[in-house]
Amino acid sequence: MTIHRAVCLTILLTPILAHSSGAPLPGSGDSRCVLDPAWPQKPAAFAWGAMSGVTVDERDQVYTFNRSEPTVQVYGMDGTLIRSWSTANPKGTHHIRLGPDGSVWVTDFRSHLVQKYSPGGKLLLTLGTANQKGCDESHFSGPTDIAFLSNGDVFISDGYGNRRVVRFDGRGRFIKAWGNEGTGPGQFALPHSIAVNSKDRVYVADRNNGRIQVFDADGNVLAVWDGLLMPWGLTMTRQDEIWVCGSSRVRQPDGSGWVVSPPPDQLLMKLDSAGKVLLRAALNKPAVPPAKPGEVDWVHAVALDSKGNIYLGDIEGKRVQRFFLHPASGSSCP
Repeated sequence: MTIHRAVCLTILLTPILAHSSGAPLPGSGDSRCVLDPAWPQKPAAFAWGAMSGVTVDERDQVYTFNRSEPTVQVYGMDGTLIRSWSTANPKGTHHIRLGPDGSVWVTDFRSHLVQKYSPGGKLLLTLGTANQKGCDESHFSGPTDIAFLSNGDVFISDGYGNRRVVRFDGRGRFIKAWGNEGTGPGQFALPHSIAVNSKDRVYVADRNNGRIQVFDADGNVLAVWDGLLMPWGLTMTRQDEIWVCGSSRVRQPDGSGWVVSPPPDQLLMKLDSAGKVLLRAALNKPAVPPAKPGEVDWVHAVALDSKGNIYLGDIEGKRVQRFFLHPASGSSCP
């Protein structure tokens, strides 16, 4: 495993402390998030588990990924179920992504696998070795997320056991890996989510270090965005805007690190490709579970459709919800 280093630009921003009530945050723009209570129309026979992943295809079909059967459920804009199918181990579901060819890629952090499926659920490719941890070309340890270069190469954040990013070509052949455990540039505490923009810059949610790191396609550090939030999930828009869901950076009482779980609050941010905050909003968090409609609990995944609707999946709330932006003074969700 090779670690690539480069001159690191560190962007320091004032930590954001949100309010669980969903009160507006200073300087957060002129929009608020409004819940769409009619979406989706989940079949009564389906019981959602922790909603770890969500993504949207070019036809605005929404792929949800949860820790119950069926793990993959696809809903239309009107909320109706289009199709569903299951991956190997529902207890290990993490993030779900769509490849450039429309294929469906998922991470299984318990079985240590990354798998590629057809949109209908046919298994096309498996990376990693089932139920075997490792840190080499054919093993992962708790992989978390997938992203794609413009040429079809695949980046995998290999996060819970390993602290690295692994690059394969589109056919699943190993190219390289970088990263190890630590707090320095290019090191990770937990690479939890990953995204790539149109210029092939790689954005990694280094969750437990409370930062986002930016790399070129070869793993050279371009920037470290420190002080924004504890990032749990990333998604990239066609305009190279990065949406991030997570929580505020709050120190552990003994000062040893950051509070991760349970998160102290819930946040949503939109950033430009240079790390400038374009929108930030507090998400409503339940004072006492179970969460009510419009509240999120351990928000884990974020996705957007072509209309700008926002889809949020959470772990403890065990659901995906759709919000839309509405002009208002300040910014809050819902």
